[in-house]
Amino acid sequence: MIKRLINGKINSITSAAIILGIASLASKFLGLYRDRILAGKFGLGNELDIYFASFRVPDLIFNIVVLGAISAGFIPVFAKLISQKKEEEAFKTANAVLNLVMIALLFLCLLGIIFAPTIVTLLTPGFSPEKKDLTVELTRIMFFSPIFLLLSSITGGILQSYKRFFIYSLSPVMYNIGIIIGALYLTPIWGIHGLAWGVVLGSFFHFAVQFPIVKRLGFSYKFILDLKDSGARKIIKMMIPRTLTLVTVQLNLIVITIIASTLQEGSLSAFNIANNLQSFPLGLFAISFAIASFPTLSALSENKKEFAKSLTTTTKQILFFIIPVSILLIILRAQIVRTIFGTGEIGWNETTMLLDAVAFFSISLFAQGVIPLFSRAFWALHDAKTPFITSLTSVIINIILAFYLSGQYGFIGLIAAFSISSIVNALLLYYLINKKTDFICHTRIYKPLIKISIAALIAGYFSYKTLYFIVQFLNTETGIGIFLQGLIAGIAGLSLYCILSWLMKIEEFIILRNSIQRRLFKTKIETTEIIEE
Repeated sequence: MIKRLINGKINSITSAAIILGIASLASKFLGLYRDRILAGKFGLGNELDIYFASFRVPDLIFNIVVLGAISAGFIPVFAKLISQKKEEEAFKTANAVLNLVMIALLFLCLLGIIFAPTIVTLLTPGFSPEKKDLTVELTRIMFFSPIFLLLSSITGGILQSYKRFFIYSLSPVMYNIGIIIGALYLTPIWGIHGLAWGVVLGSFFHFAVQFPIVKRLGFSYKFILDLKDSGARKIIKMMIPRTLTLVTVQLNLIVITIIASTLQEGSLSAFNIANNLQSFPLGLFAISFAIASFPTLSALSENKKEFAKSLTTTTKQILFFIIPVSILLIILRAQIVRTIFGTGEIGWNETTMLLDAVAFFSISLFAQGVIPLFSRAFWALHDAKTPFITSLTSVIINIILAFYLSGQYGFIGLIAAFSISSIVNALLLYYLINKKTDFICHTRIYKPLIKISIAALIAGYFSYKTLYFIVQFLNTETGIGIFLQGLIAGIAGLSLYCILSWLMKIEEFIILRNSIQRRLFKTKIETTEIIEE
């Protein structure tokens, strides 16, 4: 069974999303455990601010150089070659892209290491000289991370193209394990520098877990620098607008870092930790479905009817999960934050910052949930320009609002600006994908969306009432009491949401229920349907 799962090809989008979702759940739990360790050991203060700031430039270079090439262009081109039975040409293209991007990446990382002091000074104007010096040291260490992540991006693109989602889904888990090792075992030896080396170790694990299966699929590294390779040229052509999109996203994060460095101590840490918390449901549902659907959308790019059906169905599935979760996240945020982060150096002021941050992030969770899918829909059509335009528009809005709202409301203004700009981005993408292709039928989206929203709001209200009803039976002065209060109220809300979905005949619930029933009672049939050797 394990062998079949590792080596098997997963054709169903829902089945692939389930695999990715389960792995994402494990990864996100590890991520929360990682953040709990970091917050408990260092608090939301100088050291964590330094740690998160040191991520920014290496992450910027990785996103611009690597993700620009891989996320938009590699999978559509590589998957098409595989579908045409041109594996030798596909692997040649993979090597050509890997070598070209690696040369550019090494050059930029070297420049980043050399000019790190200047970059950090520009990035963190509010830091003291001592904080800047330490940020420079961590930044230089973290420049080793993008090298392993480039290798991982190529192997991950190959695995997705072959629809080997299981091993691909384990890479984020391994990444978090590396960081946790750094926090638990390297920081006692090297202090905060151990966190940076933990990131490098996690990046290596991210690549290493994927490579054996990619090698088994037939890939072997060759030093090929062929600018005339047709596949590589197509990828580079698509890379340009995608890279510009990522530049705008990273610019957005840089502006947030700059502003946060001038606000109260711990603002940057609170922003990042709350963002990681709200990304839990995004990774579990939205990103899983978006990644799982990308190869299928790429293959259906010339079949408008099937493309429309796949895109619409996946959109509704994401919203079916994200909308109730966002409501419950707002209602139960105190119990969640206090359970996860109510430890060590986290005091009441830090807890309050996290509670406010989670609430304002959750407002835009539905928008953040559909952006990855809509962007991939454009990429599948070999159109990376439109997502760039919408992203640039939303980033400009975010920067303007961030400066204004942070001046008016401080730290929370940053997150309010982020949420508003995310909603704008999602609405623009939705409007343009429908206008460009008429792929999404409004009547097939709006009616289910209204039913899902009504069910989610009723379930949220019931969860809120349960939260305060059960408090008389629990000691909420203890960690276990707070945990049980949130757990019981959350289960009550989700249970009612499922009942209402069944009574209202919401299609996405019926699909989920049938899928669970098949897996419980027809395991052999389901395995045959989903996994092909």
